[in-house]
Amino acid sequence: MSTPPLHLAAGDWEATILPAQGAALSALRHRGRDLIVPVPPGADPNGGFWGAFWMIPWANRLDRGRLPFGGRTYHLPVNHLEDDTAIHGLARDRPWRVEAAAPDRAVLVQDLDGPSEGRLPFQYHARVEVVLAPDAGVTLAASVTNTAADPFPFGLGWHPFFVRPRGTRLAFHAATMFGHDARTLPVAPRATTGIQGGEDVYLGLDTHFAGWDGRAEIALPGGDGGSATAATVLRLVADGAWNGNLQVFAPRAAAVLCVEPQSHVPDAPNRPELATAHGAMTVLAHGQTIAGRLAISVA
Repeated sequence: MSTPPLHLAAGDWEATILPAQGAALSALRHRGRDLIVPVPPGADPNGGFWGAFWMIPWANRLDRGRLPFGGRTYHLPVNHLEDDTAIHGLARDRPWRVEAAAPDRAVLVQDLDGPSEGRLPFQYHARVEVVLAPDAGVTLAASVTNTAADPFPFGLGWHPFFVRPRGTRLAFHAATMFGHDARTLPVAPRATTGIQGGEDVYLGLDTHFAGWDGRAEIALPGGDGGSATAATVLRLVADGAWNGNLQVFAPRAAAVLCVEPQSHVPDAPNRPELATAHGAMTVLAHGQTIAGRLAISVA
């Protein structure tokens, strides 16, 4: 029998986690207002523009699933056929085990022995923690430890689908903004100051930023959907491996805004010149760990 959802609450905050489905967040609310688009009951949390999932042991895309390292090229399963890439890692497609749970806190772990599954090169122990506090808001922490005998490159990220009612504003500072090719792989880095503004500034982006200072604000207007909802300003503060690189995805076809902290440039192993300058995957020896932390609060 699969592990049932975990429901957390503290003060004005609520969250629901799906251990059996990648430890995805299927809901995150403040004072009853949805902050991420809720996963429909019974739906695949990876199957639409909803919820929030972990990206482990790499974030974003690998061109044709290739991961060159140590004089050979490993091949990860291509799961985004439209652009021939391996996208968003392996952890979201596998169940997680609940290591600890309380009304306001949960710790989940996942172990992968890739070689025993065939052609997966990764061996790891991953850990995520979700903590709700009445005053502090939500703290998300993720880590991955190399459990293989030999060194190997790792990365991690978090991919939320924040709600985007009309009039939502986004603000953050970064030093570099990437162009991208037709398959959304990064090219042509250029200087930037970041993003500050409404849909006219960010709508249509699927864009990577480097030199991010780890802080962002999402201003949600009041009265969305004809309700009496008050205006809400979300503050995001990233630490550790998540302080530096950020992906922003704001599709025109869906009312979502993805502000995704991650530890490296998309397709970093295949773009060493970009990775060296702006964020490579981290080579971990046996027992070493890479970790990121994100605090979400309401101003």
